[in-house]
Amino acid sequence: MLFLLLLPLLALNALSSPTPDLLPRDPALKPYQLRGVQSPIFHLYLQSLPSSKSTPVMGPESSSEYFNLDSSIQSLNSSLYLNIGPKVDGKSYLPLSLDATSNTTAWALEGDTVITSTASTYGRQLNFLACASSTSGYYTIYLQTGSDVPSGVTCSNYQTIHTPCLC
Repeated sequence: MLFLLLLPLLALNALSSPTPDLLPRDPALKPYQLRGVQSPIFHLYLQSLPSSKSTPVMGPESSSEYFNLDSSIQSLNSSLYLNIGPKVDGKSYLPLSLDATSNTTAWALEGDTVITSTASTYGRQLNFLACASSTSGYYTIYLQTGSDVPSGVTCSNYQTIHTPCLC
């Protein structure tokens, strides 16, 4: 009975809303900061290395970029696309770059986690390798498809990159 009394109020509220959100949203179409969730890249964000705009790194929030996510990932700040490069010397970590054109259409979201899609040539990959950059406070990132790490540099394996939330 109470529900029947409240029904007209609920309908009025819905009609007076300036932009009712009646359709489900596609979270991939909203621009996001992309962040790390565990040490050493906990609360560091995807961005271009200040001294090399084509090098994607995890760095401080104050200089982070916003990205549109679809099958490609594009920075709203620079318009550059996050691309996956070929294997180097047969190693399992793949270099990433930020380029003017999109060469990678394998990206997807699984919940709030950035992955490569199962249907892509990479298969479902969600792990990244983060290696200390020569620029203090920044970590160069690679897509990790196995367990190799480069020698001579401090790296942390099996990192994941996330949107802040799908709110």
